[in-house]
Amino acid sequence: MPVSSSRLALLSVTDKSGLVPFARGLVALGYDLLSTGGTAKLLREHDVPVVEVAAYTGSPEIMDGRVKTLHPKIHGGILYDRAQAAHVDQAAAHGIRPIDLVVVNLYRFADEAVAKQLSREAAIEHIDIGGPTMLRAAAKNWLHATPLLDPSDYPEVLRALQSGGLSRSLRQRLAAKTFAAISAYDQQIAAYLNEAATDSAPASLGAALPLQLREVQDLRYGENPHQMAGLYVDAAKAPSGLGHIQLLSGKELSYNNILDLDAATALVCEFTAPAVVIVKHTNPCGVAVSADGDMASVFKAALACDPKSAFGGIIALNRPVDEAAALAITALFTECVAAPEFSAEALAIFQKKPNLRVLQAPYAEPSGAHQTNKSQPTRLDSTDLHLRSVRGAFLVQEADAGQFDAAAWTTVTKVAPTASQRLDLELAMIIAKHVKSNAIVFVKDGVSVAIGAGQMSRVDAANTAVAKAMEQGRSIKGSVMSSDAFFPFRDTVDFAAAQGVVAIVQPGGSKRDNESIAAADAHGIAMMITGERHFRH
Repeated sequence: MPVSSSRLALLSVTDKSGLVPFARGLVALGYDLLSTGGTAKLLREHDVPVVEVAAYTGSPEIMDGRVKTLHPKIHGGILYDRAQAAHVDQAAAHGIRPIDLVVVNLYRFADEAVAKQLSREAAIEHIDIGGPTMLRAAAKNWLHATPLLDPSDYPEVLRALQSGGLSRSLRQRLAAKTFAAISAYDQQIAAYLNEAATDSAPASLGAALPLQLREVQDLRYGENPHQMAGLYVDAAKAPSGLGHIQLLSGKELSYNNILDLDAATALVCEFTAPAVVIVKHTNPCGVAVSADGDMASVFKAALACDPKSAFGGIIALNRPVDEAAALAITALFTECVAAPEFSAEALAIFQKKPNLRVLQAPYAEPSGAHQTNKSQPTRLDSTDLHLRSVRGAFLVQEADAGQFDAAAWTTVTKVAPTASQRLDLELAMIIAKHVKSNAIVFVKDGVSVAIGAGQMSRVDAANTAVAKAMEQGRSIKGSVMSSDAFFPFRDTVDFAAAQGVVAIVQPGGSKRDNESIAAADAHGIAMMITGERHFRH
């Protein structure tokens, strides 16, 4: 490229959307264009004048394109300080023109290497080197060279150039956006390599956790109207869970809706049999599981546990919702309904309720899942991390993803539970895992009968659950009871016996376990020990 007084722009993009009209606008403003292979080919096909980088530098692309822009004429042109005479002189001596605009976006590492689960050897070919290097150089020298990596910024930049030039504030904003994007990109790669390098269970979560949060929804407010809030996903991972849920009908989700949906869907995807979960303030207030797949009946059974609390709650189902289920659900005031699929008739019924949020949730296979016994595909696993903020710090833990192996539980009383009681005990313990501690759950015939959540005393949790059931005319007699942690005293066992409970399951581990076991024996109640605690704070 001969010496020219024209401004010079470098264009090398993976995402070619909007590039041709933007490039034409630059040429109309008197810019000369430099470009690399695929981008140059596109511009030529649209009659946009362009010079390839290899021709400009006199250095061909080598090593299968791994080295093409790493050259002093490129990085000198981007980095040199136009206000320093020594830089200007050195640039002239080496035939380096100033590059004023760097239009580059990065190889799609997450879309290619991560989403397609490429081998480690294939994945590394999607790690961009030249792109981040050029962008970082321009972002560092933002007073003179402008980085531009997002096609959505092309119109604003072109308008500014047409109006006399880029303002200092716009240059600085684009530089900050560039550094943030490169940081997110590097963290995608770091997360992939960390996971790929893990051949055995790690000893810790790591000294540093690669995490880059990207907003996917701006929420009206947080838990209360005076709190700002948003929904973010980890940009280093493929969309999943609540970051991948689809609103089919109704108002936008609120912060509290999302918290409740997380609680409801986390519990309902524990079950392979047809199940319905009703949640209020992140605690389940009704759960039912049935083998027959009649979701209207399953919903009604779940609702019977605590219809007062279910008012204004969140409902999650792990099977498609048909017309009958939709009619049953709309008889109750409900904030949100989440399921893997909705029939056209069900959607039409729900859409008559403009404030009801209807969500297609990817936690269960939408077609034919009920014909198999396999686990739901997006059930929590221990690679999921849960983050909570405390003042000045963050707590991070693995998700409580353990699945119960009821066959390994130990009967510690003289009386053993029957086969049907064992099924109810397993259901009761799964529910307790999702109830705020202290948690006590009563179940009978595959349906929750009463749930006590979040009390400071375990016997108070049991007492609260029973009191609510009695108030609404439900009997605890003949049910089984679960506890999310051990009994510190025998009082909860004695209380359960007085209500007619026939079997109990608890983690064990108390110094007074023998007292609780003795109490169960004295009342003729079966007790099983799981050996696994499930606090939820």
